[in-house]
Amino acid sequence: MEPAPQLRVWPAVVAVALQFLLRFGLPALVPDSTPYAVGAGLLGGAVVLVWWLFFSRAPQAERWTIAVLIVAAFLLTPRILHPSVATGMMGLMFTIYAIPAISLALAASAAAARRWKSAPRFAAIAAAILLANGMWALVRTEGITGDGHSQFAWRWSASFEQQLLSAQTEAPPAPLEIRRDPLPEPPAAPAEPTPPPPLPAAVPDESAAPEWPGFRGPSRDSRVPGLRIATSWTASPPVELWRRAAGPGWSSFAIGHGRACTQEQRGEFEAVSCYGLLDGKLLWTHRTAARFWESNAGTGPRGTPTLAHGRLYALGATGILNALDAASGAIAWSRDVAADTGAKLPEWGFSASPVVAAGAVIVAASGRLAAYDAATGEPRWFGPALKGSYSSPHLLLAGGAPQIALLTNTGLSAFDPASGEPLWQHDWPGDAILQPAALSGSDLLVATGGAAGGAGTRRLSIHRAAEGWSASEIWTSRGLKPYFNDFVVNNGHAYGFDGAILSCINLDDGKRKWKGGRYGHGQMLLLPDQDLLLILSESGELVLVSATPNQFQEIARVPALEGKTWNHPAIAGNILLVRNAQEMAAFRLPPAEK
Repeated sequence: MEPAPQLRVWPAVVAVALQFLLRFGLPALVPDSTPYAVGAGLLGGAVVLVWWLFFSRAPQAERWTIAVLIVAAFLLTPRILHPSVATGMMGLMFTIYAIPAISLALAASAAAARRWKSAPRFAAIAAAILLANGMWALVRTEGITGDGHSQFAWRWSASFEQQLLSAQTEAPPAPLEIRRDPLPEPPAAPAEPTPPPPLPAAVPDESAAPEWPGFRGPSRDSRVPGLRIATSWTASPPVELWRRAAGPGWSSFAIGHGRACTQEQRGEFEAVSCYGLLDGKLLWTHRTAARFWESNAGTGPRGTPTLAHGRLYALGATGILNALDAASGAIAWSRDVAADTGAKLPEWGFSASPVVAAGAVIVAASGRLAAYDAATGEPRWFGPALKGSYSSPHLLLAGGAPQIALLTNTGLSAFDPASGEPLWQHDWPGDAILQPAALSGSDLLVATGGAAGGAGTRRLSIHRAAEGWSASEIWTSRGLKPYFNDFVVNNGHAYGFDGAILSCINLDDGKRKWKGGRYGHGQMLLLPDQDLLLILSESGELVLVSATPNQFQEIARVPALEGKTWNHPAIAGNILLVRNAQEMAAFRLPPAEK
């Protein structure tokens, strides 16, 4: 190659500086701007490439050879990437991160070699381009945060799950055989039955209602009435009772009779695990040969088990529904919900938590409800195949009638829990993840999402007339736009995460009252007796915030967990359980002063 004039590099330096400022600086300064920042990063790559081809002053052969090398390296590198990077962010992770890296490599190497002769300059730029592509083969990702930031680790490093399995000291029981046939009819009672001997006092009364029967509590609204706690955590902080490693999964806890049950991944098995509430001791584990993984949220079950009438019902991420004895973990029956409904495995896995109503266990399989007899597992009814959903079936009372509501990508639908008969539907297309909330009368508050996160909240009024049911919109608000983080309702106001920032809206008109406090994409409980939000932040902190509409006020904050935390907290009495994909812990909340 012939010696060339000095390269003109200042346009590339300016373009890359703006590219990195917008791509990585904008999300830190402007909430919910990640989609726009990603777009700016890709656009910046195009600008740098145009500069190189037409304004860099490099010889034509050098310009086009480097351009071909960039395209070839970009297209071939995915062949050697770790699967988590190759499939991350819906298959766009490498593109999203590599294009800014390639832009920087091209601009920096061109600037450093701008006075060199063509041959060594070409070699330097080519080496930088290959490095900018190939370095992504050295890493894997353990998922993304709620704001879409990847959690990179060295490809050869052990994951938390691998560390857990290698350090496992408690040998899990052998997998129990799955029974897919209904249970036999019980034998006829003798003419003069002999009353059973009384249970020892230490044995829990399984007929008593569980304190926290499953996902978001007894009414799936994250409310904890009757609990009053000390709010000066500097003087009286929550007391840690136990802490232990957890298998991957985004399940919360079902708590009852001194046991805390959750779902987690253990190697090639989905495990329903039951721990002692006060000591964290493993009481029993039921394993199903199933494993779900996707790059963004990682491995493991998503749904939370449900306790009802001495049984524990758990839906795994691949669609296996197990009914287990709550005391021993022995299996009563099992169904393949995906096969029964014909539902395809959704991108993020089956995520619904079962609900028990009208003698049936009702689950949602990617937008289609399925009801099974709670005792035998025999199918009761199947709902229509609506568009996808990650939301759970929700039992509510509207117009004096019990209903099962399900938020799907088409809107909110309601069904009779006994027969599955459709009652009403309200169209509101979006990404269905969250639970509806019951308001005064027969009104409901719902939220849906979009490609960039939460889309807003809407208040509905449910009516029953002679001609049937109807659902009408009262207002729609963008003052609260939760995505996959459920909201709570207190004294005429709703509190939730607007993106990653806490927000409060008035339920009369949907207008925002305040916005403040960055806790990532966390979850929360409501303590209505004290107008308190108990927040479990995405980074694993416990935070107390006032649930009043006049202003945002943080009251207390303490660390609780390490690592990304998306799981809902659960509570029984004053015992708070928290977990994420790598550890779980129990805290005794300090009582309020009398």
